Amino acid sequence: MNQKKEALLIFSKPPLPGLVKTRLVATTKFTDEQVADFYSRCLYDVSDLSMQALMELQQENDELVAADPDATKIQYDFFVSTTPASNVEEMKKTFEKIGPWPLEVHYLCDSGANFDEHFNDAFQQIFDMGYESIVSVGGDLPTMPKEHIKQAFRWLEYFNDLGTPGFVQAPCQECGTSLVGYSKDTDIDHTDVYYNVNGRAALDVYVENLAEKNIPNVYLSPIADIDEAQDLAHAVSCMRAIEQAAKYQHDLFVPHRSIQWIDYYNIRAVTPPNANHDPRNYIDE
Repeated sequence: MNQKKEALLIFSKPPLPGLVKTRLVATTKFTDEQVADFYSRCLYDVSDLSMQALMELQQENDELVAADPDATKIQYDFFVSTTPASNVEEMKKTFEKIGPWPLEVHYLCDSGANFDEHFNDAFQQIFDMGYESIVSVGGDLPTMPKEHIKQAFRWLEYFNDLGTPGFVQAPCQECGTSLVGYSKDTDIDHTDVYYNVNGRAALDVYVENLAEKNIPNVYLSPIADIDEAQDLAHAVSCMRAIEQAAKYQHDLFVPHRSIQWIDYYNIRAVTPPNANHDPRNYIDE
């Protein structure tokens, strides 16, 4: 039987006060401790939805293999990478704090001179363990749909089956990325993407590299991360909409840990009255 392994990677700092979401502190009245608590809840929600997506993919593959013994058996695993080595223990404590989790959490320590090198190192460590493809998401994306993760793996499997290893991405709201994935034989990495000196946005660098090398790729709809007050307001509105829609749209993942934090502080998104309105009354007349 043919077998292969695929990995979901969360590339993150541990949720320690003063280490995470400092821009959110700078643009709101929240303290480092409050924001660290919020980030830990986001991380838990993202991990939960990621594991649910992996388990659903695993079930699909198990059923396929049961029906067709010649089908490739896939093992889906969950990884968290952080740095330095001392933070790996902090990350373990973070996950063990609310465990047990439905999947084993594999921990990595990434290294390098800048963000790009750290990201490359985390990917390479997993590829060196024999994994075929990696999909990576950030820990500050509580509105990430499970379906994004499932689609990302399906597309990478599809490209690999064609013999043309590919790439998947979903943008964030600031010309960056919220999800990135590729296979071990895809001719691309993260070099000069996030740590660039030419003023190019990360999303554009990926796209230019994909076009230059003619790499098959997939675009998934944007998912906003949470860095500043405006991002938080957007996330609050989206999470409340998800919570309401999930009563009828049963495949939605509700980020209830993040929502609990929002409810505790009674956070509401507001917008000032807009004087620049469209004068419809004149048109209607």
